[in-house]
Amino acid sequence: MKRINVWSSPRNISTAFMYSFAQRSDTTVVDEPLYAHYLSKTDSEAGHPGTAEVLHAQQNDGEAVVREVIFGEFPTPVVLFKQMTHHLIHLDWSFMQRTANVMLIRNPREIIASYAKVIANPAMQDIGIEKQHEVFDFLTKKHCLTAVIDARELLLNPKRVMTQLCERLNLDFDEKMLTWRPGARPEDGIWAKYWYGNVHRSSGFEPFVEKKPTLSAELETLAERCQPFYEKLYQAAIKS
Repeated sequence: MKRINVWSSPRNISTAFMYSFAQRSDTTVVDEPLYAHYLSKTDSEAGHPGTAEVLHAQQNDGEAVVREVIFGEFPTPVVLFKQMTHHLIHLDWSFMQRTANVMLIRNPREIIASYAKVIANPAMQDIGIEKQHEVFDFLTKKHCLTAVIDARELLLNPKRVMTQLCERLNLDFDEKMLTWRPGARPEDGIWAKYWYGNVHRSSGFEPFVEKKPTLSAELETLAERCQPFYEKLYQAAIKS
């Protein structure tokens, strides 16, 4: 069985990416299996909507999630786990050496502007880019990084980027990956009602639109701190 972890920052196109793979007949997708683990372990002051619901709905023990979910049984030969990189706290990372790993990145200014609409005053640990940089270095050293996908590059040419990704995953590209039915999906996490409004209105990867968000002075400082990490990751990204 091919197990694929997609390590994303928050407020990226990770849900659309998950929906894309859900269109494949050979693939099962799993939405953020480590979310409850993260909520039970984090010292972040950011208040996540629906925290109690998530903690009740999911296994809170990350090591158990790795054993029982990531390396559990599935009805298809391919399973894709949509993951948030900042969920990787208080965990042994060695399990990633037994899976394919894709990193999904986005310009930090766009992440921060979007995130702050739901959770005020995010910090570096909430944005996840520094953690992505750390995970990138780990995966590179362990020779288990399959690809880096940048949101902008993917939206500029979804078919080209997804075709290249499928080649790296040793999968045949399927045209069905480019469109899906609008609305909620059965694989959505219980938190979808708080975060997935835009993607539920979509029927495919939305065309890229250049954004120049205005940030507060505090968030501007955060964006500047994130930028060097993003630029290093972008250098390794598949280009459109």
